[in-house]
Amino acid sequence: MSNKKQIEQPPLNGCMAMDITIIPEQIDDRGHVNNTVHLSWIQQAALSHWKQLAGDRADQFAWVVRRHEIDYLAPILPGTDIIALTWVGETDAMSSIRRVRIQTRDGRILAEAMTIWCLIDPNTGRFRRITDDVKEILGK
Repeated sequence: MSNKKQIEQPPLNGCMAMDITIIPEQIDDRGHVNNTVHLSWIQQAALSHWKQLAGDRADQFAWVVRRHEIDYLAPILPGTDIIALTWVGETDAMSSIRRVRIQTRDGRILAEAMTIWCLIDPNTGRFRRITDDVKEILGK
């Protein structure tokens, strides 16, 4: 039995790339980027992509994380030239899955994440249904 997981490929359309710069403060005592930094990059990529997709409507909606799963596939060392690719996965009335892949510019995958996001009303903090107009913004 293999523990190797099938790696999901990003779609041809609807994927955003975010440049990542590694700074010294992100390196831990093991000499690589600390795992908590990956989570920060994952959130930055997701929020940047949402703002890109929603444009001037972005502030009408707010998203909260229900669950993160991160697979750390290789250490990220100082000086590594990396990007985060992100895209929207399966979306239903109550949640939206977002994928993020952290990789080198030449395509070597270093980490992958799946995050379940829920839509909330930015004024009340209450959960909202993901309506067809929001799904359209997400490309779903």
